Amino acid sequence: MPVLRLEADSPERTQIGEGLVRFAVQAGRLETGREEGRYFLQHADGCAEDGKQIRPGDPFAFDTDTGEIRCLDHVETAESAASEGE
Repeated sequence: MPVLRLEADSPERTQIGEGLVRFAVQAGRLETGREEGRYFLQHADGCAEDGKQIRPGDPFAFDTDTGEIRCLDHVETAESAASEGE
């Protein structure tokens, strides 16, 4: 599965649909049981590269293979490095 780009709802979590639940569970990032929704992707730890907090409205990337959260600056860097290594 590819790297997915999402927009943050809050600094801690973003609501997701059922199609992403399996990937969130595999990554240990699923949060449930909140009044405002059923499923959430937890990203309070921020960007995997530098720990920068993801703020509400910020675009970010969720790597469904590794479970990492990255800000868009670092996801583009990681994608470039991966394509150079092929």
